[in-house]
Amino acid sequence: MNKPKLVILSGAGISAESGLKTFRDGDGLWEDHRVEDVATPEAFARDPQLVLNFYNFRRKACATAQPNAGHIGLAALEKDFEVTIITQNIDDLHERAGSTNVHHLHGEIFKMRSVGDEDTIYDIRTEIQLGDLAPDGHQLRPHIVWFGEPVPKIYEVMPIVQQADIFVVIGTSLLVYPAAGLVDLVPYGKPVFVLDKKLPPMKFSPYLQAIEKPASEGIQDLHKALAKFI
Repeated sequence: MNKPKLVILSGAGISAESGLKTFRDGDGLWEDHRVEDVATPEAFARDPQLVLNFYNFRRKACATAQPNAGHIGLAALEKDFEVTIITQNIDDLHERAGSTNVHHLHGEIFKMRSVGDEDTIYDIRTEIQLGDLAPDGHQLRPHIVWFGEPVPKIYEVMPIVQQADIFVVIGTSLLVYPAAGLVDLVPYGKPVFVLDKKLPPMKFSPYLQAIEKPASEGIQDLHKALAKFI
């Protein structure tokens, strides 16, 4: 018997509970930086050292962070569902929690690429410094989708959402596009669950169920709600 296709869109809220800061809360700063100064192509062109330092710091933070109950609870769903996680997060906490099918829309902090070649990706666990060159002779940069850059992975995950039996939104404000638009691709009549400590704006639907709790607390509620589909 085929398992139901469960597609999950996760965002910064789930990683925030592991101590990784997000700019969506508070004053709009990210580790005391304006997003425009550290997470855009223009910022990298203007001050590449600042941007590299920023992501070097974040890489260290991600390396020491641990998966929380939210991550672990999502991984456990693979027992009864065919789970695909589409995440806006650049950390590897879903994978370390045990999830085996994760798509990173906005890149990965533990990967890097040449500024002259978007397609050749290298692993990185330490720091990227100004002057560190790829084999093609160009400067290396974090493999991150910065604001203002295309999100090529979105085209890979759209068909996955369109085939979902159940769709879950967890830990995201649904304010960042194109990721937020994935909700509109869920087939009509399929159940949608939204789990967040502060529920994002959603169109009313009789197939929508909201759980207004942090991911680590609400994951058990989600498991109970999903039990009827097993």
